[in-house]
Amino acid sequence: MNNLNGFLSVIDGYIGGSDWFVYLLLGTGLFFTLYLKFPQFRYLKHALRIVRGKFDREGDVGDTSHFQALTTALSGTVGTGNIAGVALAIHLGGPAALFWMLVTAMLGMTTKFVEVTLSHKYREKTDDGTMAGGPMYYMKNRLNLKWLAVIFAVATVFSSFGTGSLPQVNSISNSMFTTFGINKVLTGAVLALLLGFVIIGGIKRIAKVTSRLVPLMAFIYLTGALAVILYNYENIVPSFIAIFRDVLTGTAAVGGFLGAGFSFAFNRGVNRGLFSNEAGQGSAPIAHAAARAHEPVSEGLVALLEPFIDTIIICMLTGLVILSSGVWTEKIDNRFQNADMQILASQYDDGQQEDREDLHDFLLGRKDLPLFSGDLEVIGGVIQDEVTVLHARSVAEHVTVLSGEMLYSGTVTVQNGTPVNQGPVAFQGKSLIHSAPLTTFAFTKSWLGNRGSYIVAIGLLLFAFSTAISWSYYGDRAVTFLFGSKAVFYYRVVYVLGFFLASFTDTTIIWTFSGITIALMTIPNLIGILLLRKEMKSEVKSFWQEYAVRFPGEKVPVD
Repeated sequence: MNNLNGFLSVIDGYIGGSDWFVYLLLGTGLFFTLYLKFPQFRYLKHALRIVRGKFDREGDVGDTSHFQALTTALSGTVGTGNIAGVALAIHLGGPAALFWMLVTAMLGMTTKFVEVTLSHKYREKTDDGTMAGGPMYYMKNRLNLKWLAVIFAVATVFSSFGTGSLPQVNSISNSMFTTFGINKVLTGAVLALLLGFVIIGGIKRIAKVTSRLVPLMAFIYLTGALAVILYNYENIVPSFIAIFRDVLTGTAAVGGFLGAGFSFAFNRGVNRGLFSNEAGQGSAPIAHAAARAHEPVSEGLVALLEPFIDTIIICMLTGLVILSSGVWTEKIDNRFQNADMQILASQYDDGQQEDREDLHDFLLGRKDLPLFSGDLEVIGGVIQDEVTVLHARSVAEHVTVLSGEMLYSGTVTVQNGTPVNQGPVAFQGKSLIHSAPLTTFAFTKSWLGNRGSYIVAIGLLLFAFSTAISWSYYGDRAVTFLFGSKAVFYYRVVYVLGFFLASFTDTTIIWTFSGITIALMTIPNLIGILLLRKEMKSEVKSFWQEYAVRFPGEKVPVD
């Protein structure tokens, strides 16, 4: 597992984790924001009216309403990115990462408007009578770049696992185990059966389920989040200050948090922002292609709302919960994940300034520290060698080694700082935590106490499960494009099986794979919409001309 995670991390470093990918993503959003004259602000009220059916026309072709398309796409984006992804971004980059998530969302509103409009224009009706669309169709039908369309479709199939299936159930099973002690395998098995039942019904059943789940899950989660923020009201202003103060400098070490540089906060904030709202990834256009609409821009305006709801509202609330509660710098008792561990060959004290600086530079890749290799001697659960155990980018305290639930005595083989072939042996102690467990712990810091964790568990269950449902549809549309409708059944079987297996797989590996698949989808889509920039501007102009004719008394944006 460690070798696999290391291999995937190297790949991620060249694409999703690289600076050039971040610049391509933000640069595309910034370009269209300026090119189309800030549509995310000027068109917002019109987008709300279209969702309510104002621009609908009798005989519009499609399988779902505007609202159902919006909730289906939202259910695909509002998921672990809003709960686990925000926590991971803050854990890696400090409060400043939240700022870059918000910037990504603001620019992403325009990007999503563009990609949905172009994809909706070139959608097709499949052999089974349903609508199929997405970036692969404008790549094939308009750009005449079928090879690019194939690359995107293949990436979509992989990303349906990397974004929609694996991290979602992994976060659910971890949360259910932490909160209720429910076995991860049992959680995976039950949810896999439910998932199979829903996705067999296709887009119409998916749309009905998600249109009910999304409002319910949003209400439950937002109520719990506000309870934490108001309970810690004295930390609200300091939290906002931290978000904006550290934007250009990075975050200094505080508590168990060893600090983060600017580039790491910037990269992780943008990367997790993309995972949260998927603007530019090309996934939402697949859901919106099913909407009943005669004018592509109208559906693009509906999609413009998604990053606003998903990231600017929900992710911001999650971030304030974590920051105001103070748990992001607090070491918590937990059982360590192997892929998150490093064992140093010397002892370091994070209470000493010099040691903190050395550890900070080590975690940022600026300095090498000696890694332990050899056999660790353990007696009664206590490590006898003079080493430092790092877990979740923090110095672990009160570390004990267990075999099952019993204190372990013997040796543990370590290679380059990582335990190998340790069988049932596990490490536990106090360290920072991240992803869903961090958000879960933050929700206990309110009047609800430990019962607040139930909100995260239930919210995550609904959020993540609905995301898995929506992404199964994205994947089956990609499979339809590649192999035809008959191949969809086999894809769904593999999708459900992968969903089950990920419920008890190492979290760190899941998230690393996720970052790779996101980038593989996003890159060809961004290239495609940039090539069609002039057509996009023409579509917007013709839409507002039609809108003005249909509603002569209403003021429309002037380009």
